[in-house]
Amino acid sequence: MKTHNCGELNAKNANQEVILAGWVDTLRVSGKIGFLLLRDRTGLVQVFLDKNLTEKFKDTRRESVVMIKGLVNKRPENQIKKEMKTGDVEIAAKEMELIAEAEPLPIELDENSTTALDKRLDYRFLDTRRNKIQAIFKIRSTIYKALVNFYDKEGFTIINTPKLTTIGLESGAESFVVNYFDKKVVLAQSPQFYKQMFANGGFDRVFEIGPVYRAEKSHTTRHLTEFIGADFEMGFINDENDIMDMAEKMMKYIIEKVKTERKDELILLNIKLNIPQVIPRISIIELKKILADKGKKLTLDDDLDAEAERLIGEYVIKEFGEEFIFVTHYPVKVRPFYHMRSDQKTTRSFDLLFKGVEVCTGAQREHRLNILQEQAKEKGVVIPKIYEDIFRYGAIPHGGIGFGLDRITQRMLNLDNTREAVLLPRDVERVTP
Repeated sequence: MKTHNCGELNAKNANQEVILAGWVDTLRVSGKIGFLLLRDRTGLVQVFLDKNLTEKFKDTRRESVVMIKGLVNKRPENQIKKEMKTGDVEIAAKEMELIAEAEPLPIELDENSTTALDKRLDYRFLDTRRNKIQAIFKIRSTIYKALVNFYDKEGFTIINTPKLTTIGLESGAESFVVNYFDKKVVLAQSPQFYKQMFANGGFDRVFEIGPVYRAEKSHTTRHLTEFIGADFEMGFINDENDIMDMAEKMMKYIIEKVKTERKDELILLNIKLNIPQVIPRISIIELKKILADKGKKLTLDDDLDAEAERLIGEYVIKEFGEEFIFVTHYPVKVRPFYHMRSDQKTTRSFDLLFKGVEVCTGAQREHRLNILQEQAKEKGVVIPKIYEDIFRYGAIPHGGIGFGLDRITQRMLNLDNTREAVLLPRDVERVTP
């Protein structure tokens, strides 16, 4: 259908005849002539329409799909619009065909649209035609690719684990229970069980990107019922610091890749990324003392709430000039039974905060079956035999992390709502489109 893409044309294509196809971004009629901005996935190009084509297509609506055959002309220097990616050329249209006429638009498609997020999500396929929205998902795509490349280079085997499972069926509250022929199963809340299974299954290092489901009735800008989790598990570790070392190396790598490969998108979104130098590691006990000085008082067994995370984010920027911090040694009370304990009160676990929001949780796991059983009993958890079996036949010291690709993208791009970083989010109210 077409010979070239709009955003890839430049002065080197001058005097060439090209066929382009895309969406009508704008159409401006000036007297008897017209100027059309044609858009495809690569960008924009300006098209000059003579009086015959202008008369024929002057009422073409925005977002209609057209095909244009024309000659590439180099534009005079004083006419080049520097904000346009293909600002040094213009197409003199010889032929134009209306492929699909658009109806009046249900949402605004201006870059600074005031259409509410819920309405935009109803018409997400239109919303993603905006440059700024495309920029978000091009950056997210780069993060995804960088994660896969990073863990591949670090010797991890990429795995895919079941999302229909009986593991977690007993815990109930946060699981989606579904019918599976003549029995009940749940949608996986985490690949945790399977990561540990195959770290101990001879792979040593495993990594997965896949959907995670949480039946939480949360109405916040941070939580979703379905999100894309990125999880790794690695064996033969000394302690949780090995896990933090890997997570820190990972964050530096993906931020560097985004800065290098998505310069135009970062400029469009007005985002300046900072690669962390050294991510501070501070115990939650010490941070609670700092929070108390700021008027935020928490007990030794309390978890951090959103306000506490925000205050810690402000503290770490002021004291260390960093946007990240590892909060370490969480209380036994707020961590699952399979986290290894450093003493009677604390665990060998951590959260990674990014700009004052938790984006990653990790820990060294307890690999000694007798201790694992004691800790489960203490927390009133019945361990499935299939889980216990992982530790019966030579379990290695291991640990790992889990984080949400959606939230990482949201924090990196300073988006107000995690839903902005998801093409089609799922939450308590939304299950369509």
